[in-house]
Amino acid sequence: MLRFLLVLFLALPFTGDSQQFHTYVGRVETDSVLLAWGTTQGNGNTIGRESESHGPAEVRINGRTYGESAKNWTIIRGLSPNREYPYAVTLNGREIGAGTVRTLPEHSDRLAFLVIGDYGTGGLAQYEVASAMAKVVRERSKTDNPVRFVLTTGDNIYAYRWLGFIRTQSGDRDRHWRAKFFEPYSDLLLHVPFYPTLGNHDGGESESDGDLGVYLDNFFFPTPKPSRYYSFSVAGLADFFALDSTDIATSERQPIYAPGGTESRWLEKALAQSKVQWKIAYFHHPPFNAGPGHGPSLDQLRHWVDLFGKHGVQIAFSGHEHNFQWSKRNERTAGVQFVITGAGGELRSRDVRRRLEAANIAAWAPQCHFLLVEIEGQSMTVNVLGSTDVIVRDRTGGRVSLPFRVSL
Repeated sequence: MLRFLLVLFLALPFTGDSQQFHTYVGRVETDSVLLAWGTTQGNGNTIGRESESHGPAEVRINGRTYGESAKNWTIIRGLSPNREYPYAVTLNGREIGAGTVRTLPEHSDRLAFLVIGDYGTGGLAQYEVASAMAKVVRERSKTDNPVRFVLTTGDNIYAYRWLGFIRTQSGDRDRHWRAKFFEPYSDLLLHVPFYPTLGNHDGGESESDGDLGVYLDNFFFPTPKPSRYYSFSVAGLADFFALDSTDIATSERQPIYAPGGTESRWLEKALAQSKVQWKIAYFHHPPFNAGPGHGPSLDQLRHWVDLFGKHGVQIAFSGHEHNFQWSKRNERTAGVQFVITGAGGELRSRDVRRRLEAANIAAWAPQCHFLLVEIEGQSMTVNVLGSTDVIVRDRTGGRVSLPFRVSL
């Protein structure tokens, strides 16, 4: 009952005299950062790219003050690569947020990032995982391989369900994002950006049609414009391919991920042009999946798996299934390592060990979690972390040692 009342309170429109503002890092590059601010209290577009200005703002960073009054975000340019910058944001004369942000290196053989999926519930498990994520970012912030960003594998905002079928507060209003995104990740967002992908709960497939527009507005992508799919490159070391595997409607009269469609043609061209060591894909629906809630999406996404194998993608992260799964890496996967990380806040704990072999899954864990991924030269480690120790098991029930390793 207490949790229900807390969630209800956080979701209500704010009508008081003093509003709470959120400050967040939207994008980081080698010589610039995008800082944004806004509120999730009140009605209308109150935070994000197209939100109406809340008044004169100032950003203090690198010994200078930058003013902004036309919008609720700004890009600070002319920064040095791989350097940490303290900053503070003042709105209408009041400081509303302060943190540190670190620019990307121009070239590096090391990279660390987090991955999380199926997380935007507003529940206790989400907040516990978010706290563990923030701890990892803090602990690594002064090292020579800090966490640079967070990738999401979709289902960024869930609706609340009443009586099993009535859906409310699905994410089609900014105020829905308070308890499910800006509050749980408030500490993280002061330092690193989230680079998302869409899940089936993010607009028009199993939730409100309006969710997609708010998703595209509130996230600041590592590209000049928001997009349902995109790619970005880091330090001459890794190229990332964020894909849309949902059935959210498009004008193409076929699923956006369909063979021969605009997205798949773009993907083939982008993969062919990539010349870096590490090629990393992330999207919502897993081609290999032992359940228990969903089946594999291999029939729908086989053309992607083939493209990944053809162009040397080493690893692909997905969500949708609410547990952790680590695939075998073999001919069935076209030599690609597939990973399910779909329990950032929503969990299905039923035992699926008897299904692992047939599903081409090597290991599994039924706990809420996130991933810490580290690249060092030709080797990658993937650690499965949570608010408590995550125990990963194989099909015999034996405990699997962590972290997992992937090599070129």
